[in-house]
Amino acid sequence: MSLERRAGSAGITALLVLTSLFVTRQAASHDAHKHGGPAAKFFAAGEPGTPDAAYRTIEIVMNDASGEMAFSPNTLEVKRGEQVRFVLQNAGAVDHEFLIDTAANNAHHKAEMAENPDMRHAEPNGRRLAPGTTSELIWRFTKPGSFEIACLIPGHYEAGMKGVLVVR
Repeated sequence: MSLERRAGSAGITALLVLTSLFVTRQAASHDAHKHGGPAAKFFAAGEPGTPDAAYRTIEIVMNDASGEMAFSPNTLEVKRGEQVRFVLQNAGAVDHEFLIDTAANNAHHKAEMAENPDMRHAEPNGRRLAPGTTSELIWRFTKPGSFEIACLIPGHYEAGMKGVLVVR
């Protein structure tokens, strides 16, 4: 093989390696900007449901009347394997979140929110609603246990915007 041909092959190989490194770095950088990072595909309380499967509907009202922040109802019980369509209504005067997770995961998420109070995110296990708006969340509960519903906007959880969700 001629010296010219080897130099050309080496150049092409170097270009392919650099391109591969660039693409890998961009993908990793993109995942790092997602709230929760690459591990966010695992959810302790189950998995996103599908609209075409059978489900039960539970209406949740989020309110902040007279300084108290609350979900109504704030205690929920579902069966393992059940799919639930949550109809979420923000009847309050400020934004609220509805997030389903473990107390430990919510504590971690709450700390992230405290550092970045204006952070916007779209996790399958939660919704953020502006005042006067309604949204839906369809969730399949695949794991038994005690979970938490929470609003993790700074100050809301501490003001009472949390509840218990038991999967039997």
